[in-house]
Amino acid sequence: MENASDTADLNSKKSITMIIYALYAASLLVGITAIAAIVMNYVKKDDMAGTFLESHFRWQIRTFWFGLLWMFVGGLTMLLVVGWLVLIASGIWYIYRIVKGWLYLNDNKPMYAA
Repeated sequence: MENASDTADLNSKKSITMIIYALYAASLLVGITAIAAIVMNYVKKDDMAGTFLESHFRWQIRTFWFGLLWMFVGGLTMLLVVGWLVLIASGIWYIYRIVKGWLYLNDNKPMYAA
């Protein structure tokens, strides 16, 4: 049985995870917030070990790096029509990952497909 201290600790970790999702969402308007989010992911990653939040951190980190990769590829190929399609697809994928993660976090569910 969990005690009040364990519950408070998990709630604090969940709040940090929620803030990171918010920073990633805000990066759609203000790109620099994604840098703050990824730094927080790596700084707090070890604190999440052994909780369902560990999978959310893995999900967030992968979202950042793969999103950056596809934005880079899209940017390099923008002169070709395919670059614009890559940028649009990666933007939709990025939004999907943030929304799915946020919903799973709200339901206290791990990210199995992380």
